[in-house]
Amino acid sequence: MIKNSSNPPLDSPSLHACAHRAINHHLNPPSTPRSADDGQGLFAVREGLDAETLLVNASEDLASVHALASHLAFEIDGNPRSVALGICRMLEGIQLMVDKTLNLKDKPVHR
Repeated sequence: MIKNSSNPPLDSPSLHACAHRAINHHLNPPSTPRSADDGQGLFAVREGLDAETLLVNASEDLASVHALASHLAFEIDGNPRSVALGICRMLEGIQLMVDKTLNLKDKPVHR
């Protein structure tokens, strides 16, 4: 099939300007960090929560995601099943770290 128009030149000034904007966007983020209420995030964590509350909620969320991934792993076969089981293993490791952190609250820190 013959095209009526030629391909746009790959060495155009507008292409270079677009590429520079994309690179700067990803490699040179703004110097001021975004706040949770800047309208850019979907979720936010309420200020003033203690570490134990945050860790307990993280632990519950990990357990929920683990249940979802486990259920999925037994509904599918092949490589996708292996991926789901790998996610389950990773979640178990993260759960162990969260649980260990919760248990450290009661123990004194040795320096």
